[in-house]
Amino acid sequence: MKFLGQLSVILLFSFNMSAQVPSNPEHTPAATLLTKDIANKLVELPLKCLDLEFPYKTGIVFTDSSLLTAPKNYHPAFYGCFDWHSSVHGHWMLVRLLKSYPDLAKASVIRSKLTAHLSSENIKIEQQLFSSAENKSFERIYGWSWLLQLQNELLTWNDPLGKTMSQNLQPLASQFSTAYIQFLDKIMYPIRVGEHTNLAFGLCLAWDYAVTAKDEPLQKAIHNAAMRFYAADRNAPIQWEPGGYDFLSPSLEEADLMRRVMPQADYRKWLYAFLPGLFENKISILQVAQVKDRTDGKLVHLDGLNLSRTWCLEAIAEHGGKNQQAIQQLAHAHMEAGLKQVFSGSYAGEHWLASFAVYMLTIGKQP
Repeated sequence: MKFLGQLSVILLFSFNMSAQVPSNPEHTPAATLLTKDIANKLVELPLKCLDLEFPYKTGIVFTDSSLLTAPKNYHPAFYGCFDWHSSVHGHWMLVRLLKSYPDLAKASVIRSKLTAHLSSENIKIEQQLFSSAENKSFERIYGWSWLLQLQNELLTWNDPLGKTMSQNLQPLASQFSTAYIQFLDKIMYPIRVGEHTNLAFGLCLAWDYAVTAKDEPLQKAIHNAAMRFYAADRNAPIQWEPGGYDFLSPSLEEADLMRRVMPQADYRKWLYAFLPGLFENKISILQVAQVKDRTDGKLVHLDGLNLSRTWCLEAIAEHGGKNQQAIQQLAHAHMEAGLKQVFSGSYAGEHWLASFAVYMLTIGKQP
């Protein structure tokens, strides 16, 4: 566990802060890496772009001229941070950090922005776009899943504001739950990519929401889809990873999903057959991803890959039962590389990487 002290230094260096390194890092809980000082620094990134209308990347279908208007008019809740899904998980990150540290320096600002953005009126307008035939698949799978993760966070926030915001957001969450169930009933093959449409990662976030919300139909649909698509998988071609634009590992995200839906004994048997290299001292099959140009919005995805690989590998080490130390060391190498780049100075990464860092540091390993 010596990496904890090292990572504290990395975090504080990356965020341009000063603090004492834990005197006994071997026994420092991982959660203490996310101190209030670091949280105060992290919240600045989504706060900087939550109301920033442009630049904006849309993915909607224009069937007439009615949507030839500022995105804020049809996305009044989630119009900032470059694109819809980044705005959604920017909101999630603010809620997550405010729950962790209610006395953040910008707590009142965060509460004000959540109240303004997540009003019932705004959510009703958001629903309209997803209700149209031409845009019912907009932000499927990634955006849907982060919206459900945001609702999962709100539902577990014991705060009057959280209760109000979760009530406001529930109609859209329920709409996505229904859409997910219908989609999983129709899709014939899994989507094994390293970007937004990766099915396994989306189902991880959706599953966690379904458990919290006691949405049994969604849970059943996810379980059945996961078993149908992945239960027979063996010898994942992880040596082919990463792709040049990846921010998710198709192989590791699949493993992260299956730990949720399978009994542990069955999961371990499946895992050893699916990723044998991780348990046969072939850790070198995964090298830390490298980025040459962090101003390129696609190439900078690989900084996020290092963070997402971290939470998957740590969960594998925790639930896999074998070769734990070597897998943890591999996870920590990816964590170090990813955390150094959260404040890269380029908007191409800054508008979203902090959310991955917070997810990795706080809840990435939770069942």
